[in-house]
Amino acid sequence: MAGLNVLLTPKTFPPFSEGSEVKKKNFIGTRNNQEITMSSSRLGLRLAACLLNISEARRKNVVEKIAKAALFEENGKEHSEATVLNIFSDYDYNRSVITIAAPVEKLVNSVLAACVEAFQVIDMEVQEGIHPCLGAVDLIPIYPLSGVGVKECGMVARSLAEKLTIHVPGCSVFLFGEADHPEKRSLVQRRKQLGWFSRRAFSSLKPDIGNMPKKRCGLTGIGASPYVMNCNVTIDSQDLTTGKKIASSIRGSSVDGLKGVQAMAFPHNGKIEIACNVESFEDQNPIENTGHMTYCILGHHYSYISPQSLEAQIKKLAHDQGIRTIGTALVGFTPQECKDCAEYALREKIGEFWRKREGIFM
Repeated sequence: MAGLNVLLTPKTFPPFSEGSEVKKKNFIGTRNNQEITMSSSRLGLRLAACLLNISEARRKNVVEKIAKAALFEENGKEHSEATVLNIFSDYDYNRSVITIAAPVEKLVNSVLAACVEAFQVIDMEVQEGIHPCLGAVDLIPIYPLSGVGVKECGMVARSLAEKLTIHVPGCSVFLFGEADHPEKRSLVQRRKQLGWFSRRAFSSLKPDIGNMPKKRCGLTGIGASPYVMNCNVTIDSQDLTTGKKIASSIRGSSVDGLKGVQAMAFPHNGKIEIACNVESFEDQNPIENTGHMTYCILGHHYSYISPQSLEAQIKKLAHDQGIRTIGTALVGFTPQECKDCAEYALREKIGEFWRKREGIFM
């Protein structure tokens, strides 16, 4: 088995950091449906992660400055219990995903510091990019990694939302998932309601926390759920209509779709990219040989479609249209890889872990 089951030296980092078009197929490091226990950290820490989505990718120095802010307290002292595991930036999308991990009780301050910095340097009035977004800090999801449940992550997310609107008076927040009480509406539901997919005018948006959205800051989504991966597959075509058909076919909401998968199609580098959110869903009776991976946190069993299976399905649908696939990008980590990297980075006190992985800039 390849991957991160044993992290001994800085040379054992994940193999898919050198580029976005992953020719290698060892995304996972474990066979399909081998259950991974993530209920306790080898360090005895209760770990959570935030995949911070910001609306900036074209200024590398700005993105790194935001990431580094997560590692320092207000007094300038470095957080010894936080690490930035990965930065994935996409020029066409003008969007970056910064993976921040820490003990759950420490995560709020790290993410808050990164967000404050982001709001200072990103202006939604001039932001351009093909990826939908509503906020300078567009999305702040909190995911459990070990020793902590989704419900507690929801409380952490609500606390973060309240602190963020205090620290950044122009910031406005909508809540989703476990942070959205009492409805617990999903991120997709909230985005549809708010017109995220069409960049609705800010003046028509009503936040859950904070004032009416300002043009500079926009509207930020904050919530918690089981881990969500981002996995993008590029098809060798410029036909957006075909790309949208493929994206629609693999969505979990479609007949014969892939459970837990949300998908959109975008023009990207002269081709079409099928951008997928791969959700973990609670599954107390996982079925073997279904192309899913499973893991357990605090006695709760979760499953998610493996990147290989997702890629294979998109490849099949594209082939049916006479189109080949030309690249697959896993944005960050699988749940187990995120936990393993977080443990390693925190044990070795590597705050800027993404530099060891070299980050991904396209």
